[in-house]
Amino acid sequence: MQTINIHEAKTHLSRLVEEASQGKEFIIAKAGKPLVKVSPLSEEERKGGERLGFMAGEISVPDDFDSLGESEIMLLFEGKSS
Repeated sequence: MQTINIHEAKTHLSRLVEEASQGKEFIIAKAGKPLVKVSPLSEEERKGGERLGFMAGEISVPDDFDSLGESEIMLLFEGKSS
């Protein structure tokens, strides 16, 4: 496995990320000491961002949602206290 110093990793980040995404793991070192291992995400991890609708059926909105607190809000806009 290739070890790359942190300065070189910053300089060539795009290329290194592309290589890692194709399965080529590498280690980033600072002052010759290994710090992190870079490896590609699995297919399951890549699909983790699909969260649209993840709470379907968990939340209910009352039918009168649009008019909830309407009279109190109007009183506040008119400058009157309840």
